[in-house]
Amino acid sequence: MKYAFVFPGQGSQFVGMGKELAENFKSAKEVFQEVNDALSQDLFKIMVEGPESELTLTANTQPALMANSMAVIRILENEFGIKLKEKISYVAGHSLGEYSAACAAGVFSLADTARLLRIRGDAMQKAVPLGVGGMAAVLGVSFKDINALVEACNSEDALCVAANDNSDGQVVLSGHMAAIEKAVEIASEFGAKRCVKLPVSAPFHSPLMQPAAEVMAHALMDVESHNAEIPLIANVTAYTETDKKEIIKNLISQVTGTVRWRESVTFMQEEGVTDAVEIGAGKVLSNIIKRSQPDIHAYSVGSAAEIEELAKNL
Repeated sequence: MKYAFVFPGQGSQFVGMGKELAENFKSAKEVFQEVNDALSQDLFKIMVEGPESELTLTANTQPALMANSMAVIRILENEFGIKLKEKISYVAGHSLGEYSAACAAGVFSLADTARLLRIRGDAMQKAVPLGVGGMAAVLGVSFKDINALVEACNSEDALCVAANDNSDGQVVLSGHMAAIEKAVEIASEFGAKRCVKLPVSAPFHSPLMQPAAEVMAHALMDVESHNAEIPLIANVTAYTETDKKEIIKNLISQVTGTVRWRESVTFMQEEGVTDAVEIGAGKVLSNIIKRSQPDIHAYSVGSAAEIEELAKNL
C-alpha cells in the first residue's frame, strides 16, 4: 500500500464541522483551541454554530478548513500513535489545502499556519473590490482546449485565465467579472457541456491576485519553516518538494498561478499511489480522483468512525 494524504480547499466547509471530532477526541479539542488562540477569535464556535455567512468569509473559511484537517491528523498521531512520515508517501492540497499539507508535513506549526491562512484570506479578499472579479467552472472541455475560450473572453479591459485544472473536462476560469460572464454565455460554442459561475467572492489563482501574492511573500518570509518530512506535491508544479525555500516559493506563486490538480493526481498514479485519502471536510477531491484515476482507491476521512478505520488500515 502506498498512501497520499490530500487536503480540501475552499467550498468543502460546512456548519457543524469539527463538532464530532472535538466531542470524541482530546487532540481535536486542542487543535481547535490552539487555532482560536493563534487568531484571537472563537473560530471553532463559527465552525460548529455558523452562521454560514460568517463561515464562508474567505478569512474564516481558510483557517477553519485547515483546523478541521489538522484535527484529523493530530488524532491519528496522538490518539492512534501513527507516525505520518513512516506511513504516508506524499501530501498534497487544493489551493488553501496546500497549507494544510505543509502543516501536516511539518513545514509550519499549527499556529503559524492558521495565521498565514488568515493573512491569505484577508489579502485575497482585499486584492480585488467585491463584484469586480469572479470564477466559473467549465465542464466538458479539457485544459489543453480551454485556451480558445479564454482568448474569446479576454479584452483590453477584462481578463480571465484557467485557474484550476481539476480533471479532464473540469477547468475553472478566474478573472474580471465581465470576462467570466462572457465565458458563461459563449462556452457552449467552444464545446462546453456547462459553464457555471461559482459562488466565490474573489478571482482566485489569477493575475488579479498579485497584491495578495506580495502580501504572502512577506508573511511567508517572516514565518519559521522546516523542510517537509513528507514530500509535498505542489499546486504550481504538480511535482514533489521537500526543501522549505522551494515550498515557500511555490506557495507565493500559487496565489496567482494555476492549480495543476489533474497533473498532481497523474503524478500520484505514476508513482504507484494505491490510496488517496482526503483528510477533513467534504469529498470534493476524492470524487475528482475517483473519476480521473480509477486505479487509485480514493476516499475521505473526516468522522470518528472513518479515522478509526483508517488508523487500523495504516
